[in-house]
Parts: sequence; structure tokens; C-alpha cells
Amino acid sequence: MRVSPTREGRPAARAAVRHRLPEWLDADRQDDLPGLHTRAADIDRDDRAAVIAGLTLPCNSGVVEGNVNRIKMLRRQMFGRAGFVLLRERVLFAP
Repeated sequence: MRVSPTREGRPAARAAVRHRLPEWLDADRQDDLPGLHTRAADIDRDDRAAVIAGLTLPCNSGVVEGNVNRIKMLRRQMFGRAGFVLLRERVLFAP
């Protein structure tokens, strides 16, 4: 099986993100937009490990988040129209 150059470059790109995140946060702090200052402070204070993991790890929760979003949309559509039985059918059998 042939490995594409894109797939070969992903681990290196992930490793670079870990080292470049402090540079990006410093650039946010030096910008004129106060929202970026807040974002940089929040990442430094609370979420640095989570941000690095989200940017560097090959796995993510995108599929789960997509299903949660779909179920919430179906629930909003069904609100006040029918009972749990019909909602259950739509969740289980909707595309």
C-alpha cells in the first residue's frame, strides 16, 4: 500500500503545532483586537492541554458531535407534535 505525502506529513505538522501555539498566542496578545486577548488568556489559563490535544491527536469526537447535533435538531422539530415513541422512531431511522 502506498502512503501519500499528505499522510506522511501529518505527524510532523501535529508536532509543529505544539511548538507554535505559544507563538500564536503571543501574536494574539499583540494584536489590537480585545477578543483575541481574551481568547489567548482563556487558552493559557484553562485549555492549553486540551487545545494542544485537539490539534495534535489524530482522533476526535466529530462523529459523536454530529450525531448529537442531529438528535437535537430532530428533537426541536418534534417539540409539541408527538410523543416519545415517534421521536424515538425518527432518531433511530432518520438518515
